[in-house]
Amino acid sequence: MARLARSARAANAPRVLVIDDDPGLAEVIELLLSREGYDVERAGSVKAGLERIADREVDLVITDLKLPDGTGLDAIRAIRAGHGNLPIIMITSYSSLESAIGALRAGAVDYIIKPFDNDELLHAIARALDERRIRRENAVLKRSLRNAHAARPILGESPGMHRVLELVRKAAPSDASVLVSGESGTGKERIALALHYASPRADGPFVTVDCGAIPRGEAEHELFGDARSDGLIREADGGTLFLDQVSELALALQGKLHRVLEEKTVRRSVPVDVRVVAATHRDLAACVERGQFRKDLYYRLSVISVPVPPLRERGGDILLLARSFAERCAREHGKRVTGFDAEFSAFLQNYAWPGNVRELENLVERAVILAEGDPLTGRDLAEVAPALPMVRAAAPLLGGARPLAIEEYIREVIERFQDSHTETELARMLGIGRKALWMRRRQWGLKRARKTDA
Repeated sequence: MARLARSARAANAPRVLVIDDDPGLAEVIELLLSREGYDVERAGSVKAGLERIADREVDLVITDLKLPDGTGLDAIRAIRAGHGNLPIIMITSYSSLESAIGALRAGAVDYIIKPFDNDELLHAIARALDERRIRRENAVLKRSLRNAHAARPILGESPGMHRVLELVRKAAPSDASVLVSGESGTGKERIALALHYASPRADGPFVTVDCGAIPRGEAEHELFGDARSDGLIREADGGTLFLDQVSELALALQGKLHRVLEEKTVRRSVPVDVRVVAATHRDLAACVERGQFRKDLYYRLSVISVPVPPLRERGGDILLLARSFAERCAREHGKRVTGFDAEFSAFLQNYAWPGNVRELENLVERAVILAEGDPLTGRDLAEVAPALPMVRAAAPLLGGARPLAIEEYIREVIERFQDSHTETELARMLGIGRKALWMRRRQWGLKRARKTDA
């Protein structure tokens, strides 16, 4: 009857293999599971069970402890050796409870004691299959993240970025802690991801902890967990723990974190194996001197230090990055953008980029979305960055000698062009109002323009 029921079920029904030499018990289990929609296979020995697994895909194995050619423990070890994460449930008698515990140590996900309740067995199977599904989904997500990371490599031809990439290449294969420092928006998390995916831990989790965003009252629970939850550090077991804004971590928690990294256990007893990458936009050594950060944790985190230069110090990388962002955004939004005109390029190279790579990417994406032609021009720039002081014709006026901060740029434009331009023309050139121009003149003690407005 059970085999007739199996033929009517969907082809994608979970397949369960029952390894048991007791035909009566095996048939009871088969009938129970068939009624619940499972596709059930049976084998009477360890050897027959392994042959069945090798012959077709199986989603879960239920094995008895006592078998004619070995034990359930032998079956578990052999399945684990050849079929990795296939979930296994052991069925045993109460008198063999010690063997059931041995089964868990050998790799079984659960055990059921005979005589068992039908619901107990069904719940154990459902739980094991759910955990397997989640593991598979996580594996797919990890592959997706890795592919996304590979599709967006860290770009940079400047000497500063060459040093960063060389440090990443050398540090990635080790388990040494890495401290990534740099201004906001320089791409510190991208560096952390590069370290993770180039390391032997690439198949493990990459868990991000934003130390500045976790509420103070919840930080300890979130990081270290408790009896009911693992916590973020434990979630990173076997992978990489990325501590973003690590300088914002409270001193009391810094001590507990140092102890976890020192002892490689959480809550004193739960083992944890993580590689730590920390990031900060602050001078952490100065924080140590001011008593705002623990010295022992600082040395623990900064075994290898990777300083990421700001965008304004990366020279030719600006246009390289901008073109990459424009190409990607054009593909994503169905636009045609093949490059920038001289005015747009001059702005990119002369602006100081206080928001660094993140600001550059954001501006280029807005320009691509709003652009009505190709290439991107000064007109597109004026559309997306009206509040910036260097817009349209003002951008190339200083000849692109070096990147300037906003206020520094305004002052240099005033001093250079006040003899040939009126106040209105200067204000328009800078993208600011005449009142703002007057206030800066007063602040810096600069004279008014010689040329008067008509």
